[in-house]
Amino acid sequence: MALRTGQSLASSVAGQRTAEGRMGTAPGEVQQQWQQVRTLLRAELGDTAFGTWLKPLELVELAGDRVVLAVPTQFMRDWIVANYADRIRALWVRLNPGVRSVTLAVRPPGGEPAAPVAAAPAAPVVPLEPAAEASGEELGARLDPRLTFESFVVGKPNEFAVAAAEKVAMSATPPFNPLFLYGGVGLGKTHLMHAIGWRVRQRDPSRRVVYLTAEKFMYRFILALRSKDTIPFKELFRSVDLLMVDDLQFITGKDSTQEEFFHTFNALVERGRQIVISADRSPSDLDGLEERIRSRLSWGLVADIHPTTYELRLGILQTKAEASGVDVPLRVLEFLASRITSNVRELEGALNRIVLQANLTRQPVSIEMAQEILKDVLRAADRRITIEEIQKAVVEHYGLRMADMTSARRQRQVARPRQVAMYLAKLLTPRSLPEIGRRFGGRDHTTVMHAVRQIERLQAEDRQLAEDVEAIRRRLQA
Repeated sequence: MALRTGQSLASSVAGQRTAEGRMGTAPGEVQQQWQQVRTLLRAELGDTAFGTWLKPLELVELAGDRVVLAVPTQFMRDWIVANYADRIRALWVRLNPGVRSVTLAVRPPGGEPAAPVAAAPAAPVVPLEPAAEASGEELGARLDPRLTFESFVVGKPNEFAVAAAEKVAMSATPPFNPLFLYGGVGLGKTHLMHAIGWRVRQRDPSRRVVYLTAEKFMYRFILALRSKDTIPFKELFRSVDLLMVDDLQFITGKDSTQEEFFHTFNALVERGRQIVISADRSPSDLDGLEERIRSRLSWGLVADIHPTTYELRLGILQTKAEASGVDVPLRVLEFLASRITSNVRELEGALNRIVLQANLTRQPVSIEMAQEILKDVLRAADRRITIEEIQKAVVEHYGLRMADMTSARRQRQVARPRQVAMYLAKLLTPRSLPEIGRRFGGRDHTTVMHAVRQIERLQAEDRQLAEDVEAIRRRLQA
């Protein structure tokens, strides 16, 4: 990594010493801050994402209150600006409050950087800034300009959730309150929430929109408690027109945060304001959630987003490939759609790695190239356990027939192994409870939930059952 240490850096550091007082004072100190930011990013994103997108970044200079980083291609710059630039800035501000922005320039290997570009400004979310702000970040997250209804690929697994989201976005008053979206990781819940926000702002720019995760809601509430000034927090949250809270499962078991969320929910509903919530499970399956909140969530519409089908995955890949500007043959897209089945996020990540490789090396995309680049992803996909494999392992362990897994027989010698299989399906696969129920003879998701809780309880009381479950699990994961 190369840090420019000439007049530009020297003058900017000198200026910051007098103007800001808190700014880094030497090239070595700035370089040290950059290494700390890199370490934090690697810890947050994991080795794969970091190595693909952020490892090639080079620190160029500190110019005034602006950090300039260089990347080797225009494609990488655009991707990092859209996905990571805000996070890089936030982490750097924690280390050095004098930094106000992070910009990226394209510098091919051996070349000089082109004109830098800052993170693209997102459509404004309500600037909720409590008096006790400690980190300098916005209370709500910015809406991602890529996540719109137009860029969302609709298929049978998600068409009901999409229709509900569009209804909310197009209505001046809440058609149902709240809209509760649930499903596994990477199936499109967050995308739909951002799409609602964009459509609402497009139709009426005066409406105030806040999107944030439940974790961030809790974090802001804690800040307000520490400052002994919760009134601004309450007033700001309860004055918005559209509140969207992602990953509600994060606050299960956190009583104080649930208390504040409950009152915020009630206040917004009473004022006729729209609420949209997402979680990885339905309200009835969120253990550790207060019953009064569970009841409120059931007032509105609960929409399940099912796991993707092959056709939907292929459609998503075709749409993303066209937007990338890289020629990705149909047979490569078909290969990815058939091999990477867990979630859309992983699927898009695999395509992005292929597109990046094609941009960097200028080589045509082929199945052989995809197999080489995605060796780690494909190995993980090959090891993924299916519900059918779990059923087969349970049947063989207990000496039953496969038909017993889907039959209506209630004799204990059949019902208990079937519950074990349902429990392992919830533990070892990303499938939702309704999907698991369908694989066990069309049973309701509440039956699966009961089976999971039953096996969890019995394992603590029945040593033999616990040993059986552990033996089957080890066999499946071997």
